[in-house]
Amino acid sequence: MSLEKQLIDSVGKGHLSYSSIKYALGDMRLWEMYMKGELKRESEALRFGTMYDMLLFEREKAMEHYKVIDEDYLSRGIDSAKPKLTKKFKERLAETTQFALENGKEVVYSADWNKANDMITRLGDCGLLEKYLSSGNYQHEIYKEIDGVLIKGYLDCLGDGFIVDSKSTRSVNKFRYDVKSFCYDIQAYIYCKATGIDEFYWLVQEKAYPYFPAVVKCTDETLFAGEMKYHEALENINNWLDSGNKASSHYAEFNV
Repeated sequence: MSLEKQLIDSVGKGHLSYSSIKYALGDMRLWEMYMKGELKRESEALRFGTMYDMLLFEREKAMEHYKVIDEDYLSRGIDSAKPKLTKKFKERLAETTQFALENGKEVVYSADWNKANDMITRLGDCGLLEKYLSSGNYQHEIYKEIDGVLIKGYLDCLGDGFIVDSKSTRSVNKFRYDVKSFCYDIQAYIYCKATGIDEFYWLVQEKAYPYFPAVVKCTDETLFAGEMKYHEALENINNWLDSGNKASSHYAEFNV
């Protein structure tokens, strides 16, 4: 039986993604929950990153998707030293949020919206938008078999002979550690493998003012590390399938 068929029978979907592969390097119970759609992880950082990417790559879509709430505007006319703590403000906020949701909008606060736009402006000011993102296929979908496994994902930008992936970070200088800790090397490997392109860049930007940006080229060593992690994850998945899907019996074992 093919891996695709085994996955469909076990977790309901026959393909893997960067996120699912990353989870397969850890607790297989979390991987199983992710594959079944049972793992819901939301965070302010994730929501901001999604909004930032949409503004960067699909601006018109972002303008339609989001409802920007200006807290200062909602505070007008409220006689209080701290208007945002008042009942009146909370009522206004709840009413505005409910109206947005009823109209299919996702709510974002003006401070985050303005920050994302200022970050993108900084990319333009230093020439990175023109050099790396002036043309290309944005949010390019891949759905391809890699080493016998169907992989699905989206490239931020598929350029002419190179791939660009957008990342926001707390520190440009520490991004090299993010590549390892968040397994961005796996993402680079599967995207390069799927497209046959071996030139991969991260367009990295700090989230704190003045939004210092950087271009980080993925080395052959990092691609190799991603490949090794990819095959380790597949081994864990195959072992999970062979064990009768007993994720609770999985444990880590290593030397330090």
